[in-house]
Amino acid sequence: MKKHTKASASCGSCTGLVEQILMFTAGGDYSATPKTKAMCGCTDHGHQAVRDTIKSLHLLTIADVYKAMEWRTPNGCASCRPAINYYLISTWPKEAKDDPQSRYINERSHANIQKDGTYSVIPRMWGGHTTPNDLRRIADVADKYQIPTVKVTGGQRIDLLGVKKEDLQSVWQDLGMPSGLAYAKATRTVKTCVGSEWCRFGTQDSTQMGKDLEHALWAMYAPHKVKLAVSGCPRNCAESGIKDVGVIGVDSGWEIYVGGNGGIKTEVAHFLVKVKTSAEVMEYAGAFLQLYREEGWYLERTVHYLHRVGLDYVKKKILDDAEGRKMLWERLQFSLDGAPDPWLETDKAAVDTRQFEALPA
Repeated sequence: MKKHTKASASCGSCTGLVEQILMFTAGGDYSATPKTKAMCGCTDHGHQAVRDTIKSLHLLTIADVYKAMEWRTPNGCASCRPAINYYLISTWPKEAKDDPQSRYINERSHANIQKDGTYSVIPRMWGGHTTPNDLRRIADVADKYQIPTVKVTGGQRIDLLGVKKEDLQSVWQDLGMPSGLAYAKATRTVKTCVGSEWCRFGTQDSTQMGKDLEHALWAMYAPHKVKLAVSGCPRNCAESGIKDVGVIGVDSGWEIYVGGNGGIKTEVAHFLVKVKTSAEVMEYAGAFLQLYREEGWYLERTVHYLHRVGLDYVKKKILDDAEGRKMLWERLQFSLDGAPDPWLETDKAAVDTRQFEALPA
């Protein structure tokens, strides 16, 4: 079905329907169908079994996983290698070494490949906040490299579309701005409104809260992309209700929501907790995201993670276990401490710069 129709080959939202169609049309006895879905065709193991084995056996390399779990294909495939690579570095940060060749093309090139083979570059704008100098740099780069399209994104940033691969390094250097990681299974943006600093309805400083969150979570790789938003009042201009983590300012503090999704099927985020201080927002939001990082399956958004484990389970881990929550937040900070910027620290980030060399005419 995937090969001939592409159904269930992309986001996976129609997988259940495809399985029902197969059962209805093909007939047969499906009572013996295993409940665990294999990670890929290289193995019968599911994602959870792989995560558990990596943790219990303290495995640090993809080769170790393949050997310990008796993988059918010695070198794996394009489906299992990125997943196992993520599981290794999220389970054993600072010990397991990231394998750039086991990432998708966007994460290897540190830019989003477009349908014509060029790339888009989105520099980081903390909380959607920018300056005249940053805007001038972006304009100068667009002129210098004849970038055909400059567009404001839905995440309150500026996208430079149509960058040639051989120009990527020079574009990054001339911009001199942090990577927006818009190409990665990582923290994308923290969308904000102007909040109490400017808005007559604002109850909390949402812009500063958003910038603090984005700085704290920058370079946070995850099972899938992660989007956050902070609204300064219940009018919710930053659309916090459909983000992986949404924060809404109220008179007495902040409300935190989790598991929202504005994708193919819009999902409203679930209320998690109300807190009083910005420090508590950081701890609770960070703990939830670390729980997701440690337990989520590769390419599983927070909304699907919540559907799988249940909101009550997450509340038990985050709200009822204060010590466990603090440890989750500490593990996330440990994991992110010293993370290199792939645009500005290519050597430290182990970026293979040979890929940016222009091909001979």
